Amino acid sequence: MALWEGLAMRRALAQAAPRALRALELPALLAVPVVMAATAAAGLDVTAGLTLAVAVLAVGFLFASFEASRPPLRQLMPTAVLAATAAAGRVLFAPIPDVKPVSAIAIVAGAALGRRSGFVVGAVAALVSNFFFGQGSWTPWQMYAWGLVGYLGGVLSDHGALERAWALYAWGFISALMYGAILNGYYVLGFVRPLTWPAVVAAYVAGAPLDIVHGIATAGFLAVIWLPWGRAIRRVVAKYDLAAR
Repeated sequence: MALWEGLAMRRALAQAAPRALRALELPALLAVPVVMAATAAAGLDVTAGLTLAVAVLAVGFLFASFEASRPPLRQLMPTAVLAATAAAGRVLFAPIPDVKPVSAIAIVAGAALGRRSGFVVGAVAALVSNFFFGQGSWTPWQMYAWGLVGYLGGVLSDHGALERAWALYAWGFISALMYGAILNGYYVLGFVRPLTWPAVVAAYVAGAPLDIVHGIATAGFLAVIWLPWGRAIRRVVAKYDLAAR
């Protein structure tokens, strides 16, 4: 009897864990900008290390949530293929500054395979491609930022916000600006001393042209891949019943 009760309790915990992790996904992602703003406002000396730790934890938490959802192999395969394609695309377009397909592919993955797959595609693409570009303290930030782009793409798609072409391209552009804002924030908190408003504004203004180019490129990549890639992925989703998000 005790054995059966123990097994039942273990099964209940196994079923409750994915639900709890799903509920905490957005708070974990939002914790990063909140901690960035709070530590900057407080002028803490450990701002760079603390915010990096929070970003690493957020990435780890989303990977844990993806794992806890127990995606079948047939769902892991398209996620892995899209992540590899995004990483290869980033390397392929390396000669052209900030013209990268990672954001667009992460958005497509989030919309077609679900928000957690979108996060994994963006994060893994950043990690893998940095074996070519170089690993460093910026890698977790890029993983978080591109993962967030894919995750929010899935959230927006779930609510029908990307059904119109103008909304899709607008999100592509805005997502690149968001990515730039996060990476610029990493630079400001980690390397700008003393941390003053003029210095912060100067850093963001200096990065604005590249962020705008990234935004235009992302919208352009979405214009090319959204329909054919989305259609192909959705056929796989329908064929293998991968609609659960």
